[in-house]
Amino acid sequence: MSDEAGNRQPGDAIGGHRPDDDAGHRQPAAPEPRRTSSSAASIKVLVVDDDFMVARIHSGYVARVPGFTVVDAVHTGAAAVAAVAQHRPDLVLLDIYLPDMSGLDVLRTLRGVSHPADVLVITAARDVTTVRAAMRGGAVNYLIKPFTAGALTDRLEQYAGVRRQLAALGPEACQDEVDRLFGVPGGGPPPLPKGLSATTCSLVADALREAETDLSAAEVAMLTGLSRVSARRYLEYLCATGQTELRPRYGTAGRPEHRYRWTG
Repeated sequence: MSDEAGNRQPGDAIGGHRPDDDAGHRQPAAPEPRRTSSSAASIKVLVVDDDFMVARIHSGYVARVPGFTVVDAVHTGAAAVAAVAQHRPDLVLLDIYLPDMSGLDVLRTLRGVSHPADVLVITAARDVTTVRAAMRGGAVNYLIKPFTAGALTDRLEQYAGVRRQLAALGPEACQDEVDRLFGVPGGGPPPLPKGLSATTCSLVADALREAETDLSAAEVAMLTGLSRVSARRYLEYLCATGQTELRPRYGTAGRPEHRYRWTG
């Protein structure tokens, strides 16, 4: 969707970012949403965003995650409710700022339909009142724009993991199984992705924690002795786990610089 000022630069992607690869090069444009028939194991996703381009980009990223299929992309609250009835998706990627109603109203409406879908809120709204309302409404996750493509992928994979755990349960669940499903506090952050080490992750976290301002991946690399690509992987993990905030810095031309601030 558009930012609060109503401005979005051409080519901007998720919440105002162009999708960059680890080498800092622009990736090809996101593909059109897949609306073909999906297999029984595929998780069906409905994308809801008032901005046509952002909805297309979100759809493209979802389509790239194995096991997920985009069934439609719509741009109003009324269209979202109708699309849920038509397509019966498993998951709705829901924006809050819609032209005809709040996404929170859509969330409440979906709780009462005959085919309730899970909802992952994707929005620029970061006020605690909205976050609390989304939680009370039953949202399974909440992702604040701007964010990295990896952050969205992580949420989708986490959602798929919970579905697999539920499918594997017997008629009754033990407390440990329930705790894992609900993510009971005290279990620690999610496991590091393959190829990352806890020691190096702590080194990157310390560099951010001790900085008096936000840092770029290149600055973190210089402080830690890592390559810029490696530093960015750790920074994206820290963003995905809520320990670091991604802040775009816009220059006079070209894509915004990604900068990171410790919040953990």
